[in-house]
Amino acid sequence: MNSPSVPVDSPAPSAWEELVTAALLGTERRTPPGCPPGREAPVALLDAAAVETVRRRAGLRPARAADRPQTAPEDPRPALPPAAARRLAMLLADRPGAGGGGRRGTAPDLVELLPEWLARANDRGLAAPYEVLPALLDSARGRTDLRPAALTFAGPRAVWLARLNPDWRFALRATPGGGAALPHLDDAAKVQQLWQEGLFAERVALLSAIRAREPEAARELLVTTWATERAEDRLMFLDSLRMGLGAQDEPFLEQALADRSRNVRATAAELLSALPGSALAGRMAVRAGACVALDHTGDAPTITVEAPHECDAGMERDGVVAKAPAGRGERSWWFGQLVEATPLGTWTRRLGGRMPEEIVALPVTDDWQAELHAAWCRAAVRQRDAGWARALLGSPSAPEAGGPGAVSLAERAKLLGTLSSDERAEWVAGFIATHGLSEAFQLLGVCTVPWAAPLGRAVVDALNIARDAGSYPWSFSGVMGLAERCLDPAEASRLDGLLAVPDEPEDASPGAGGYWAEAFQRLVTTLRLRAAMIEELGTPDA
Repeated sequence: MNSPSVPVDSPAPSAWEELVTAALLGTERRTPPGCPPGREAPVALLDAAAVETVRRRAGLRPARAADRPQTAPEDPRPALPPAAARRLAMLLADRPGAGGGGRRGTAPDLVELLPEWLARANDRGLAAPYEVLPALLDSARGRTDLRPAALTFAGPRAVWLARLNPDWRFALRATPGGGAALPHLDDAAKVQQLWQEGLFAERVALLSAIRAREPEAARELLVTTWATERAEDRLMFLDSLRMGLGAQDEPFLEQALADRSRNVRATAAELLSALPGSALAGRMAVRAGACVALDHTGDAPTITVEAPHECDAGMERDGVVAKAPAGRGERSWWFGQLVEATPLGTWTRRLGGRMPEEIVALPVTDDWQAELHAAWCRAAVRQRDAGWARALLGSPSAPEAGGPGAVSLAERAKLLGTLSSDERAEWVAGFIATHGLSEAFQLLGVCTVPWAAPLGRAVVDALNIARDAGSYPWSFSGVMGLAERCLDPAEASRLDGLLAVPDEPEDASPGAGGYWAEAFQRLVTTLRLRAAMIEELGTPDA
């Protein structure tokens, strides 16, 4: 497009910016550099841009070629069966719908099936097809709940790819040591070198690996640099002692109670309180015991509570937080922390040799029952005491669906976590049979998947009762969604009788029957799809 009638001067070093500005504003408002104004200015602008483009390209200095990336590591695991690979591609290609609420139709929600698919593939020790790794990492990037299972399934190439794409850096953070290889734990020199010179993530990975194999060696390694570590690093290192926590850790944790970091002190106190035989647990038992007594003067034995009047330095050193949250009384706040950290065996000795069921059945004076029982709940969860958990849970068919005290749904869910999977399922099934599904969602979340047969039957029966009552199904959409993911796929054939549109009672919500038929159709379709997924993956390795 050169025009011989229009001279073009050599642009200045910043001419490219000038040319861009002239193009944006127009040649009538801004004359290109070295070009006369007038009708030929647009042509001159294009000529100058062409010349400058060649100059800019020719002026690039050749740079040293970047090092080629290391070869991707091999994955020694067995390959995924072809049918399962096709299913995975379908699950990864699905995206959540934009609409929220309302009618979902009968199609399964494939996105919600991916966690189970990954868990079952990992149980079978299968390797991810290389071609799906980018889509798999993209899915895990958007859903933190998928990351552990997705990275396990992706295998060694997940870290390799994460080093090449910043969007997948979460894989480096989620992998102990950022995917770096740890030295052989018997090589003392290399272990010491990595502990002294390694990156923080590498040191955490090293400490965790040693702790899993030799708990005392890990603690001794930590002691060598404890005084020079940053507060936030000390907190993370201290947290690694939860694995294999034992009485031999007590001297070190007692020293950590004097740490200059409040968070480190609190974590050390929490760990010590999980050791019923520790000195801290003993000190807390003395303090809590002084606050709780058994009064025999009335018609029946009654627990009396006298909460502490101050939080002294010794209590603070042992992990009691002095400042109460907004809206919480100081004395009840201190009292709850003392009881929570007290070994639960203390109360049998303190309260006349009674067993947990008898203790929680005792009346408590002056409205202290809720505070006392809530603290016992936290203690039972911390100390993993199933006996106390059963006592506090009480019968699932109790009028208030809980123990004798005011045990909230959140507390019940945590208490259930201390029981075996079968006992959990049995208790929640009894709760649903008595109280229905309106409050069961939080409790169902702690039950092992797939649900045991009694629990599955209780959920389906409750849904059927709600359908017959004429309620809209989206009132139970949360439970229905859980059922699609957690009900045993073998239950699908038992649900065929619920697929027809039921006769609607006179007081039913208009159209509710059609919605219920649609919801049950989706449930059955999803269960059968899950059964096909399981079959495609094959039998787990023994």
